[in-house]
Amino acid sequence: MARVISNIDSVEVTGYKEEKSIVIFGWIACAKSDARIVVKDSNGRKLESVIDFTSRFDVSRVLKEKEGYDGETVGFRIVTKVGINEYKKLFIYNNGVEVYSILQRKIEREYLDTMMMLNIDGWKKNDKESYIRGWCFHRYEPFKLRFFDQAGKELDAEITWNRSIDVERYYNISNTEKREFGFIAKFKTVNLSSDKIRVVLEANGQEKIENVNLAKIKVNDNEMSFLQKLVSPSKWKKGIAYLKDNGVKAFMIKLIHQADNPDKEYQRWFLAHRVTKEELKDQRDMQFKLQPKISIVIPLYNTKIPFLKAIIDSVLYQSYANWELCLADGSTKTEVGDYIKNHYSDERIIYQKLPKNDGIAGNTNAALKMATGDFVVLSDHDDILELDALYEIVKLYNENPELDIIYTDEDLTDKTGNNFRSPRFKPDFNLDFLQSINYICHIFAVKKSIMDQVGGFRKEYDGAQDWDMILRCCELSNHIGHIPKILYHWRAYEESTAGNIDSKQYAIEAGRKAVADHFERSGLNAELEYTDVFVMFTPKLIPQTHGRISIIIPNKDQRDTLKTCVESIEKKSTYDNYEIIIVENNSTEQETFDYYKELESTYRNIKVVYYEGDFNYSKINNFGAKYADGEYLILLNNDTEVITTDWMERMLGYCERESTGIVGAKLYYPDDTVQHCGAVIGVGGFAGHILTLASPQDAGYLGRLKAAQDLSAVTAACLMIKKFVFDEVGGLSEDFKVALNDMDLCLKVRKTGKLVALDPGVELYHYESKSRGFEETPEKHERFKSEIKRFRDKWSDILEKGDPYYNVNLTLMYGDCRLRGDDEHFDIVDEISQE
Repeated sequence: MARVISNIDSVEVTGYKEEKSIVIFGWIACAKSDARIVVKDSNGRKLESVIDFTSRFDVSRVLKEKEGYDGETVGFRIVTKVGINEYKKLFIYNNGVEVYSILQRKIEREYLDTMMMLNIDGWKKNDKESYIRGWCFHRYEPFKLRFFDQAGKELDAEITWNRSIDVERYYNISNTEKREFGFIAKFKTVNLSSDKIRVVLEANGQEKIENVNLAKIKVNDNEMSFLQKLVSPSKWKKGIAYLKDNGVKAFMIKLIHQADNPDKEYQRWFLAHRVTKEELKDQRDMQFKLQPKISIVIPLYNTKIPFLKAIIDSVLYQSYANWELCLADGSTKTEVGDYIKNHYSDERIIYQKLPKNDGIAGNTNAALKMATGDFVVLSDHDDILELDALYEIVKLYNENPELDIIYTDEDLTDKTGNNFRSPRFKPDFNLDFLQSINYICHIFAVKKSIMDQVGGFRKEYDGAQDWDMILRCCELSNHIGHIPKILYHWRAYEESTAGNIDSKQYAIEAGRKAVADHFERSGLNAELEYTDVFVMFTPKLIPQTHGRISIIIPNKDQRDTLKTCVESIEKKSTYDNYEIIIVENNSTEQETFDYYKELESTYRNIKVVYYEGDFNYSKINNFGAKYADGEYLILLNNDTEVITTDWMERMLGYCERESTGIVGAKLYYPDDTVQHCGAVIGVGGFAGHILTLASPQDAGYLGRLKAAQDLSAVTAACLMIKKFVFDEVGGLSEDFKVALNDMDLCLKVRKTGKLVALDPGVELYHYESKSRGFEETPEKHERFKSEIKRFRDKWSDILEKGDPYYNVNLTLMYGDCRLRGDDEHFDIVDEISQE
C-alpha cells in the first residue's frame, strides 16, 4: 500500500465540562473529492464529527518539490464532541487508512495544564514594603489568590489586579467579561516572619502553588519562553492560520524568527547598525552650513554614579560639538555634585545645585532656565544618548531648515547600558497617534523659542509631564521631522519609570488630563477611553455637526449575508441621520429581489439602485455615490456586521474635521481575531494589512491596534469619506476593478493634503474568508498581476520612499512589524509568477 502523506498540525480541547470538544487541524495529500475522513475511538466506534475542508495549495507545492507529489492537498478541521473519558485513544482514518492516533491521557493532560495556571514574574523586598508580581487564572471558574509564610500563617496582602493581555492571547482566553488575571501583591515587610512566601491559587477545589524567596534576586522576564509559546494551544492555532494565509515557506521563516530570542536578534541588529568609530570621526570633521547650539536639559535627583557617568559621557563624546549640558540637581545628597565637579571640567557642562527638590517638572524648568541654545533636547538622568544623536539632528535640520521639532527612535537598555531591547520604531509625525499615546517621547528636540512660548513644564502633570509638553509644542508648529534611527536608550530597571512594577495611577490620570486639555485647546470635544495599556487612550471625538451619512453597499445575491449587515445597522446604530443605498449587481436568485422589496417597504431610509455592468468594485461604488444625498459616504461591504453602536458618530467625529478626508475602522474575523486595523503601503510589494490575526485585547506594535492614528490607507470594507472629497478625487479609480482600489483612493485623498484617520473604537465583523487562497483562474491571476503593476507604477514615489506612517526599519515582507532584514527585497511580479 502506498504511503499516505499527511500531517496533524495541532490538537486541542475547547469548552468546559459537558461542552468540551476536541479540535484537530491537519492536512492529507489528496483532493477534496477523495477525502473520506472518519474519527474512531479505541473500540473502533465511529465518533460524530464536523469536518471542514480547505484547499492547501501551499502544501501541495512543497510536496511537489520534496516528494515529487503532483496532486492536490486538502486541509481539514475536525470538531469531535466526545466525553473526555469515553476513549483511551483517538484515531483518524482517511479511506480506511489510519493517518493519526493520540492517547486520551495526553489530550487530557495538556487540557488540564492550561485550565488553571499560576505564574510569578518577579518580586522585590524593601525596608518598608515588599512586592510580588505575576498572573493567574482558571479559564471558567472563580479563583482566589492567597499568601502564606513558612509556618503556614496567612499573610495580609494588598492586591492590585489588572488585565493581562499577553496571558489572554497566549492561552487563547476569550475574556468578554474583562476579568483581571495580572496581579501585584504588596506586603508590609515588618509583618513578614521570613523571606519565604508560599503563593496559592485556589479554584474549583484545586490548588496551584508557587514558592518565592524574597532574599534571592530574581531576573525578571515578562516574556514567555519560546518553549512556552510553542506548546501553547493559542500559538498553534495562530500558527496554523498563518500557514494557511502565507504558505509553508513564510511559515517556516516566521517559526525560525520566533525561535530566536527577539531581544537577542535586536541586539545583533542594533550593534550591526550602530554608528562606527570611523563614521564618528568623519562626522566630527563635518562642517554644516547651519550649526545650531543644542542645549541638553537634564534634571538630576540622587542619580546613581554609574548612570550619571553614562549620560554625561554620552553627551561629552558627541560627534557634533556645538552643545551645552544643563544639569539641575535636586538631590538630597552631595555625591552627585561632588562627582561632577571632580570628574568634569568641560565648560559646556553647566551644573547647578538646587535649593530643594521641586519634582520632575520643577527641576526640569530649572535646567531650562540655564539653557542658551537654539534647540532644547530633553533627557532623563539615567538614560543614554547615542554618540551621533546630535549630529543626526543637525544633519536633518540642515536638509530642512524650516523644522521646529525633531524626534528620533529609541529603545530600552538595562542597568549595564550594554544590552538593548524593545525598539520603538516610530512613524513620521502623526498627531492622532500622539493623542492616544506619547509615542514621540525621546529624543525630543525643539526650538528654544517654542519651548519658551509654551512656558516650560507644568507640575500638575507630573507623571505625564513630557506628553503634556510635547502636545503643547506640536500645537505651535507644522514643521516636525522624524529621524528613523535608534539614537536614545531609555534605561529600564526596577527602580526606574520604565521598569517599575508599581504602575502609578497618578501617571494615568496625568496623561488623561494632558490629552483632554490638548483637545480643549484644539476646539474639539473628546471622551478618552482608557485602553488597559499603561497611559494609553482611545479618543472618541464627539461630532459637532449632524450631517447626513449615505451608506453604500454593493450586493449580488447572498440574501442572508446582506440581511445580517443591514439589520446590524438598523438595529444597533444610535445615529439617526443616515440612508442605506444598496447597489444591486447582477443577482440571479429571486429571494434576493424579494428581500430588496421587503427592505424598501420596511425602512424609509433604504433604497436599491441597479448597476447592470460586469463586476467592477470601483464602478459599482461610484454608481451608488451618484444617488447619495449625504454629506458623508460610508463604503461598506455586504459581508460586514456592526459591533459598535455609536460607530457612525465616532467616524463622523473624525471625518468632519477640516484636516480629514477619510476615516477607517477596525474589522474582525468571525473568531474575533483582527482582520484590519490599517494598511501599510509597500507590504508585500504593493500594500497590505498588518497585525492580522491578533486577539481583540492585543495592543499591537506601539499600540497600533488600540490607538487612534493617521495612516496612508484603510480598507474600503468600511470607510467614511467626505462626499466632496470623493468627488474631488474622482471617486474610486475604475481601472482598479477588484484589487487595490481602496488603497489608491486613500492615496489620492492623501495627495490633496487630507488625512486618512482610523478610530479602533469603530468595530465591525468582516466575514471575508481568512484563506481566500490564490486566484483560481489564469484570467483572474493575470488581472491581479496587472492591477498590482498599475498600482506600483502609479505610486512608485511612496513605494520608493516608504510609508511615512510606518518605519523603514520594519519589514515589508510580513505583516507582524518585525525587524527588516538587510537583504530584504520583494519582487512581487516574480513572486506571483511562481505561485
